[in-house]
Amino acid sequence: MSDYQHPYRDAEFVIRELVEFDQLCTDAGMEDINSELASVIMTEAGKLGSEVLGPLNRVGDAQGAQLTDKGVEQTPGFSEAYQQFAEGGWQSLTPSEEFGGQNLPNVLGTAVSEVWQSSNLAFALCPLLTQGAIEAIAHHASDELKQTWLPNMISGRWTGSMNLTEPDAGSDLAAVKTRAVPEGDHYLITGQKIFITWGDHQMTDNIVHLVLARLPDAPPGVKGISLFIVPKFILDENGNPAERNDAHCVSLEHKLGIHGSPTCVMSFGDNGGATGYLVGEPHNGLSCMFTMMNDARQNVGLQGLGIAERSYQQAVQYAKDRIQGTNRDGSRYPIIKFPDVRRMLMQMKAGVEAMRALAYIASSEIDRSRFADDSEASRQHFARVELYTPIVKGWMTELAQEITYLGVQIHGGMGFIEETGAAQHYRDARILTIYEGTTGIQALDLVGRKTLSNQGQVLAELLADIQETQTELSQHAELSEQAEALKSALDTAQQARQWLLENAEDKTAPGSVSVHFMMLMGYLCGGWVMARSALKAQSLLEKSEGDPEFLQSKLITARFYSEHLLPRVYSHLATIKAGSHSVMALDEEQF
Repeated sequence: MSDYQHPYRDAEFVIRELVEFDQLCTDAGMEDINSELASVIMTEAGKLGSEVLGPLNRVGDAQGAQLTDKGVEQTPGFSEAYQQFAEGGWQSLTPSEEFGGQNLPNVLGTAVSEVWQSSNLAFALCPLLTQGAIEAIAHHASDELKQTWLPNMISGRWTGSMNLTEPDAGSDLAAVKTRAVPEGDHYLITGQKIFITWGDHQMTDNIVHLVLARLPDAPPGVKGISLFIVPKFILDENGNPAERNDAHCVSLEHKLGIHGSPTCVMSFGDNGGATGYLVGEPHNGLSCMFTMMNDARQNVGLQGLGIAERSYQQAVQYAKDRIQGTNRDGSRYPIIKFPDVRRMLMQMKAGVEAMRALAYIASSEIDRSRFADDSEASRQHFARVELYTPIVKGWMTELAQEITYLGVQIHGGMGFIEETGAAQHYRDARILTIYEGTTGIQALDLVGRKTLSNQGQVLAELLADIQETQTELSQHAELSEQAEALKSALDTAQQARQWLLENAEDKTAPGSVSVHFMMLMGYLCGGWVMARSALKAQSLLEKSEGDPEFLQSKLITARFYSEHLLPRVYSHLATIKAGSHSVMALDEEQF
């Protein structure tokens, strides 16, 4: 067993009450899917997470992947755990039934994925990358490629990886140099990719790499990038892995955290060219990749939630066990009785619950955009997905840094000692604000593509929804203080939106204030979903439904959020209004 336990009560509350899962499934024509089934699935996932994946988390940190003559050897125990994962059908939850998937709602897949991210973040990156590869192939590949590759990926027999970044092309994909030359019915790929998560291992008999490369006639910049399937093993006439492809891991990165996840430098074509197959139209690779970008970025936000939940669970247990205070009669008591430790635990708890609610709600909008009755409703839901994505990815991963820091702090000096495990969560969380687009990139996306490009209309619609919740909140005397706090925070967001629209002509202003704008919106959305949680909890208590202890805890946690975390919007607004002058004033040589 591990110290991780699935927070099923809160996850179930969010699925049932905030996402309104039963209604979502009815609207999608999935009458046989409901919240009771979702609860069973999450419970079973929790068992695998706590009993199998959780105990391997420390093992992966201490005994990370190694590069050998046979390729990358994964952490001991990971291969056996992966076989249980695959045999349980967990990779197939949300993909299409046409290729062996179960076609369950995306939000249920998100709730289950939280278990994997919490129990073993390094391990969970493997199926997470596979899911991204499945999405890209399913949306853009030819029918022949889909039939060839998807069934074994969806079953978990094969895994996938995403190969974008190069030594001279980090976030700037316009600088990609990897080449693809036509060769009969396929292409020969040559080039090098870095930071390739789970780019090699021995857990499955094939790995399906998705690789960005340029054709000989490619125009310069991002408009000249194409996407290719490059398998580790080329398939024989029966569709089975046979000949080793010219694609190899040549080194492993030595990282701050997630040691159990091999981060590879991949070399393609050292011996003449790696066989690859074009996905979609030539020169349209970036569009293919962006198809799965919302899912991928929301999933990284979910990783922030997962590691924060794991850190919180450990901090709670330590605070209950650590005896340090002394009464006048000489008896001693645990540090959880200290007000400042309570403050830190409440910050962790409130942050985690707000993150979970926002992550699930954002994920459910992907379902609603897919299953909407008409094109206009689908467009509106997808616009909300687009708006949520940088907030989920940016704000949640930044908040995870604070929560895992508090986990170390609660342990005191023991938090700095690796054997307690608190430091691992802190280290593992650090990458989350960087990959799949840094915090700055998420913030620029929110300000530019998601706000200024539509004159703030999509954001205005979200703020109108928050206003509806605030109005409903104000009608309950028990929640009046939270209603006032949300009203004030909403006014702050309105001011931030207006300032951004009015100052957009200053070319340096959006970039200078974008992170503060994103964090303001994150804390506001957190306050909104916690307010909705409070309304649901209050209603259930009044009807004598549900677990009263849990519901009272939810009310207290929502109130704490409104008193201690929601006020952060004011400092972010003050910084936004300061603009870009002092940010850009120094000459480069003065740094």
